[in-house]
Amino acid sequence: MIEITDSLDPEVWDEFVYEHPHGNIFQTSSMANVYRQAKNYVPLSLAAIDPGNGEVLAILQASIISELSGIAGSFTGRSVIIGGPLVKDGKRGNEALSLLLKEYNSSVKSKVVYSQMRNIRDTSEIKETILSYGYEYDQHLDFLIDLDRDEAEIWSDISKSRRKGVNRAEKSGIIIQKVKNDAELQASYDLIHQTYLNVKMPVADFSLFKAIYDEFVPKDMADFFIALQNDIPVGARITLNYKDLVYDWYAGSLADVPYVDEALVWKILSENAGKYKVFDFGGAGHPDKPYGVREFKRRFGGEQVNYGRYKKVHGKVRGKMAEVGYGVYRGLK
Repeated sequence: MIEITDSLDPEVWDEFVYEHPHGNIFQTSSMANVYRQAKNYVPLSLAAIDPGNGEVLAILQASIISELSGIAGSFTGRSVIIGGPLVKDGKRGNEALSLLLKEYNSSVKSKVVYSQMRNIRDTSEIKETILSYGYEYDQHLDFLIDLDRDEAEIWSDISKSRRKGVNRAEKSGIIIQKVKNDAELQASYDLIHQTYLNVKMPVADFSLFKAIYDEFVPKDMADFFIALQNDIPVGARITLNYKDLVYDWYAGSLADVPYVDEALVWKILSENAGKYKVFDFGGAGHPDKPYGVREFKRRFGGEQVNYGRYKKVHGKVRGKMAEVGYGVYRGLK
């Protein structure tokens, strides 16, 4: 017998995530705390356990995101599952995953338009089970950089043009430091927010960034970097750090300040060389669709991977309406 619960003890939850070979920061109880503090975010955390001995067999943590409430929210809401679900190997684990997905689909079907699983690893061993619950798989690229070596080796893998950019940033007086107060945190968010507006993409409310800063920075699980030129904030980049992985979470910069993005990425790579094993560039788009940032990331010398994503539309009519609404949103920006 397997039981599904939404009230697993946080310590037990985190122990399972940490010991799982694919455990990641997005599936921790700390991330659930972040979602509770962020405007428009609600966490949904489900676990499959053996009630006989309390063994955890699988977990799934989603963030339900909606800018509207009530009935309107069901036409705009989405659920995002980053880095999950996490499942024990073997037949018992697959059985647990099936029950977990069944409960999850039932819980969100009237609350969101669609669910999306954003993979940060190869999920081939659970792919068949996920597809059987109405999810569709699509390709999505990423770049991974080996950090388990010295700084000089990482530098040598970076393209000549990117190395020139880093050097020119230094010559132009750009300095990189960690965010140390609320004013710098707000300035970092403003840069990220404007960058997303420029490309007509939605960005989360400041409260999510504040919650990440408060929850993870004291635990050395996040770094907030800000780039300054003549004491003026010109760029920002945020990483989430857990176990062996540094995850490139959000970035933004002034469009008229060259080379700031190169400088920020190099600061992250050089500072974490030999400290962590992998830098995850946070996605590089669909291989068949234009994505300008992909070339920027590729030239830092990482390994290109295609872990893909899963998506399930919970209501076709609401899905069509959401597509129209998003098109209107982008047109107004």
